[in-house]
Amino acid sequence: MKPIILYHGTVDQTVLPNYGLGQDKHDYGRGFYLTQNLELAKEWAVCNPNGLNGWVHTFELDAEGLNILDFQDLSVLTWLAELMKHREADHSKRYRMLSRAFIEKYGVETDRFDVIKGWRANASYFYIAKEFVRDNVDVEILEDLLALGGLGIQYCIKSEVAYSKLHEIDNGLISVEYSEFNERYNERDVFARKQMRELINSDKNTLTRVFSTLTGRK
Repeated sequence: MKPIILYHGTVDQTVLPNYGLGQDKHDYGRGFYLTQNLELAKEWAVCNPNGLNGWVHTFELDAEGLNILDFQDLSVLTWLAELMKHREADHSKRYRMLSRAFIEKYGVETDRFDVIKGWRANASYFYIAKEFVRDNVDVEILEDLLALGGLGIQYCIKSEVAYSKLHEIDNGLISVEYSEFNERYNERDVFARKQMRELINSDKNTLTRVFSTLTGRK
């Protein structure tokens, strides 16, 4: 298996990935997040409204022998269940009750995996999650919604073994101009949300199988 080339977009010129670091409330919990798409990494490096230029660090991952969970191979409901473990799509009591039932029914145990691969829940994807838990999205259009906008797949390095197989490439540091790539990020997000709203408001969204009905509770 050939090593996988991955990119990490950040405001930091120096990055040192360490096992156990990261935020519990990120998409897949604690870990180091990267993408195979260089252009998306550039956008993610300057996606915050701070006006600062960013950096893309180039890494090589030796995936030989690693246990990789790819949410694209599973139901989109499984991905949403994982997202609900770490991030709140709503602050209501109803959501807290239903999300627990949803995670129990559709969630998977991820502790045994070295790497998690799946959609990045940026603003646009989180918009989908919020509409879904409010019963505004039928499950039949979920995958179509996630395909809109080209918003990207990310890798999350989880285990100590996976960290030991991730190495930054010498001379792989790329400077990112804030004004150019922040504008691209915002344009991509606005375009994606427009397409998503159109699909949600279309006749394809029958609202037959929604969040509350999938959990078996109301």
